[in-house]
Amino acid sequence: MSISPAREPGEPERPSEPSPQPPSGDPTLSGTPTPSGPPDPLTGPPDPSGVPAPSGSLEPYGLPNPFGIPAPYGSPNPYAPYAPPTPTNPFAIASLITGILCCLPGVGLLLGLVALLQIRKRGQRGRAVAVVGSALSGGGLALAVLLVTTGATGWMWQGVKDGVRENVNLSLAKGDCFDSVGGDLGGAVHDIRTVPCEGAHEGEVFATFTLKDGPYPGDDTVTAAAERCVGLLDAYAMDAWALPDDVDVFHLSPSRGTWSLGDRGVTCVLGSTTEGRTLTGSLRADETTLDAHQVAYLKGAHVLNTALESEPDTELVEDDLPGHNAWARRVSTALATWSHTLRTHPWPAAAGAPMADLAARLDKARPLWDKAARATDADAFYVSYDAAFTLLDQDADIPARKSLKLATIPPGSGAQEPGDDAADEEAEV
Repeated sequence: MSISPAREPGEPERPSEPSPQPPSGDPTLSGTPTPSGPPDPLTGPPDPSGVPAPSGSLEPYGLPNPFGIPAPYGSPNPYAPYAPPTPTNPFAIASLITGILCCLPGVGLLLGLVALLQIRKRGQRGRAVAVVGSALSGGGLALAVLLVTTGATGWMWQGVKDGVRENVNLSLAKGDCFDSVGGDLGGAVHDIRTVPCEGAHEGEVFATFTLKDGPYPGDDTVTAAAERCVGLLDAYAMDAWALPDDVDVFHLSPSRGTWSLGDRGVTCVLGSTTEGRTLTGSLRADETTLDAHQVAYLKGAHVLNTALESEPDTELVEDDLPGHNAWARRVSTALATWSHTLRTHPWPAAAGAPMADLAARLDKARPLWDKAARATDADAFYVSYDAAFTLLDQDADIPARKSLKLATIPPGSGAQEPGDDAADEEAEV
């Protein structure tokens, strides 16, 4: 018995659809013919269901490209889960940097060991980096221990100090001529190199001495101590008349930086006060370059010049009359000493008469200086002083100098004699 669906009155009866029957000989499919022949190269293998795919339908994602175009090499699956790259251990990087820079080798070795432990526990990258950094730091640590235990650091540091000191002024000796980078003795002097005195040069060393050891005393103290150079000039350049007018006294003295390296030396230098001007030929005039007669004459002149330069600093005599009395007494004593030398030294025949004339002038000037030394007021001092000073005119020395073949041109009005304010120039290194 079968039940048919209800139909409306008057609607024709629909025939029932026959059930599909499988064809004989095919145990798998019923009513569907098996396709035969090769697959279409454009459409791919036929659908086993026998129903063609609708036109324009999309292929499921992941099926091969029907046109045979391969996918980009190595392209990731966009739907695969993202896995971040394994990080490099930061201690390994720090160990390598410390080892390359050779700074704090012990710290670099410790960082490398910490990095290796963390890499093993955390599975991080950087094992090779940590090993290299540890090796470099370990080598640096071993070298440092070797230097300390053998005392090599001491003599290496001493070598550095000696090199700095030699580059500053200790390589310069009395009589050396030199040039330096910058070419200005009034400023910072460095990279000094000695040159022959016969040619052009920047400076000539006339004396050296050493300051007292101890903590750095300060720039002002060093400068004041270095002014001793002024008093040492006469022993090297005995004839002040032979010095060019623009030549003055400078000194190379320690700075705070070089003092910490053991520099205590002061080098006294003759140089030009004219910017960019150099010296030519040596200015040395002492027992090594002068004969005995010239030395005797210049020593006597030096005694008198030293006494004359010891005048009190007060502008007026009445401001310090006792000081001026004492000064006049020193000049009188110096005149007596030089006059005795002029009369007793065995001068050459050509120099006998000029020396006798000069001694006579000194003998005339001496009583006037004695009177100034006993003056009880400024007016009396000036009367004696004016008369005495005219007898010490430099032109009166020219005949005696000429007889000994010394310089015969008095220093010009622009000459800077030792003791002037301009002689306090400093070149700091």
